Amino acid sequence: MNKDTKISLALTRVQFNWTERILELGILLISATTSVAILMIFVFVGRESMPVIFGKSQLDASQSIRSVEDLHKMSAKEIMTYLGLSKEEYNSLDKQSLRELMLLKIETARDASKDKDAFINAASLKYLFFPHQWTGYDKPVFIWQPVSEIRKFNIIPLIVGSLKISLIAILVSVPFAIASAILVSVLVHPKIKEVLKPLIELLAGIPSVVIGVFGLIVIANIVQSVTGCVFRLNSLTAGIALSFAVIPVIFSISEDALSSVPKSYIEAAYALGASRWKMAFQVVMPAAFPGVFAALMIGFGRAFGETMIVLMASGNASILSASILDPARTITATIAAELAETVFGDPHYSVLFFIGLLLFVFTFILNIAANLVMGHLRTRIEGKK
Repeated sequence: MNKDTKISLALTRVQFNWTERILELGILLISATTSVAILMIFVFVGRESMPVIFGKSQLDASQSIRSVEDLHKMSAKEIMTYLGLSKEEYNSLDKQSLRELMLLKIETARDASKDKDAFINAASLKYLFFPHQWTGYDKPVFIWQPVSEIRKFNIIPLIVGSLKISLIAILVSVPFAIASAILVSVLVHPKIKEVLKPLIELLAGIPSVVIGVFGLIVIANIVQSVTGCVFRLNSLTAGIALSFAVIPVIFSISEDALSSVPKSYIEAAYALGASRWKMAFQVVMPAAFPGVFAALMIGFGRAFGETMIVLMASGNASILSASILDPARTITATIAAELAETVFGDPHYSVLFFIGLLLFVFTFILNIAANLVMGHLRTRIEGKK
């Protein structure tokens, strides 16, 4: 090898090393940016929910009432927060209209002060999680009623609605998803697998709004005709519609886990005289169970965090009921339906961000629990390494 060739190889090697470094730095920058963005979202949601966490939100008559003469002393932001106005509404009103709204608020507070519940801060943690006997009710109740003379913000009906619809979706989707994964990965011919797998995974590309419309028009009619339920839109309808979004998630991850089982396991089962079905359910399935369990957890998280389908097909009523034929309302649907109608800084605004924070925390705990259980299952199956 002559001198020129050695120099050329050395330059090529240096150039390749610099290319690798640039690519590594680019990947590191993208990863860091993504992590920071997720952290900033979490910090923003947490910051907006701080008034609820620390009990600094005040509602209705529990707020200090300002006199009309204070109008010229208040800033635009204070007026919008006090009167519950959006920026567009504030800009469209003149001074006289603002004075009339101030007078209306004083009169409303005077009327509301006759009700003992008017001085309750319903945006505090006590009333968010525990029942309270409101005026007109004969017993303590869990109730979400953000638009009323006396606003009520108990989030238990929203949590129950989210869990109920998500569990229905999982119960409906798991048999179809797992059976399809076993069929595609173990039982059918590879050429058939090349056709079936993309067809099933194609469901993941269907927009949520399309599935929601399908649930609203088709599934709701079928459920009502079969069960004879009073409400067309209910938890069962929403759960069945939601399962169409969950099936491809569980199927894809389960199929990958089943296909990753070593071929030696399958060959050993056949060598011992096992049939194809015995091999699938007594050898491949137990070996891939940690991955299948991960698919179930991810599928449940997908169901719990879905918005559009449940907003369209659940009836969207915050009813605390164990019946799957009653309407329900989820946390995500509540945020989507109400956040645009609230005023920045209003207690209702802070409560919506607080339940968004709960959604973050639930997802985080679910991921940790899934990792712990998967590690335990993998240790039991594979043994300690």
